[in-house]
Amino acid sequence: MSRIDELVSTAARAGLEVRLERAGADAPLPAAVDLAAYRIVQESLTNAVRHSGARHVVVGLHHDRRALALSVTDDGPGPARAVHGSGIAGMAERARALGGTLSAEPGRAGGFTVRARLPFPDHHEPIGGAAHDQDPAGG
Repeated sequence: MSRIDELVSTAARAGLEVRLERAGADAPLPAAVDLAAYRIVQESLTNAVRHSGARHVVVGLHHDRRALALSVTDDGPGPARAVHGSGIAGMAERARALGGTLSAEPGRAGGFTVRARLPFPDHHEPIGGAAHDQDPAGG
């Protein structure tokens, strides 16, 4: 998530006001977790720009010794019609590949929230190939 500021800047150029909230440890993330988190935040911000009609987004990152918890919440009314794509499924697959979880759902009072928990791999059990992003489409 060392490049989170790039994502925030890109979303701002697209018209979103993004607030970044960080909590917890300020240590480097394992490469596989860092990549998955980056792609999940990237896809969530892209969805907010393309589909939600949001003006404001809050990106929350909580890093402890065991996992990274992240959330991306927008204030948009959502799309006028159903959007069928692979973005949320791809984010969920990234989280599952690390033994984590992802949820994506509309809020009770509007908006949309993506939440993910990405556990850190055991230092004795590397995650095979998860640190390499081979998806040229970025999703």
